[in-house]
Amino acid sequence: MKLPIYIVDAFTNTQFKGNSAAVVLLDTWLDDGVMQSIAIENNLSETAFISIKGHNAYDIRWFSPITEIDFCGHATLAASFVLFEYYQVTGEIQFSTDKVGDLFISRQPTGFIEMKFPNQEPEPVLDIPSELLAGLSKKPIEVLKNRQAYFAIFETEEDVTSLQYESEALKSLAPLDVVVTATGDKYDFVSRYFWPANGGDEDPVTGSIHSGLTPYWSKKLNKTELKAYQASFRGGELFCSIVGEQILVSGQAVVYLTGTIDI
Repeated sequence: MKLPIYIVDAFTNTQFKGNSAAVVLLDTWLDDGVMQSIAIENNLSETAFISIKGHNAYDIRWFSPITEIDFCGHATLAASFVLFEYYQVTGEIQFSTDKVGDLFISRQPTGFIEMKFPNQEPEPVLDIPSELLAGLSKKPIEVLKNRQAYFAIFETEEDVTSLQYESEALKSLAPLDVVVTATGDKYDFVSRYFWPANGGDEDPVTGSIHSGLTPYWSKKLNKTELKAYQASFRGGELFCSIVGEQILVSGQAVVYLTGTIDI
């Protein structure tokens, strides 16, 4: 069996920046174990598998090297980029998912890809887990959580960029991951994302968590349009806004590799 594969750097317009995702196009789903093995072999933060349902309609699933993931933004951007760039798809793409409903994606005249995500605003945590505090080198000023992660809020960008973390302590918070965030110097807000239980130590750029970061910072900053930066070693820019009950997350992408998997 030969399967087309693409590796795309998402949330950047420069190769080797942003977050890399593999995209594999299927006629029908493979066995879950085979898809997990492909993700392990790719050894990227995510591999997106997409299967066509109809005109501009696809099912999508995401696998890290460790497990299947409920929701991944950068691999959704990468998959959309592949469809727009290599399969001449025009108009709005609909991705169906098991856990977060339907995602609607469009390519803007600027070339940016805009993704409509559900609003996953976090709620305050009164009883902060000791493992969270033990896993971060600095104490946050506030902690919240949503279905995906704990949100550790800090005062300054320097607090976020200089932060050290302890993976084993954060791993014990599974199934939740951890995002650390603060207002930025050049951006409205910055963040870093740790997910040792589900994918790896630090994710380069995490589109999905911005469905929670955006409503949080929108209220704090009294803005509905925000420019964000994920301050990982690769770094990535995200443009976020709120329209009604939806969170819009936009970014750029650039291809790194096109090829074929032989199974």
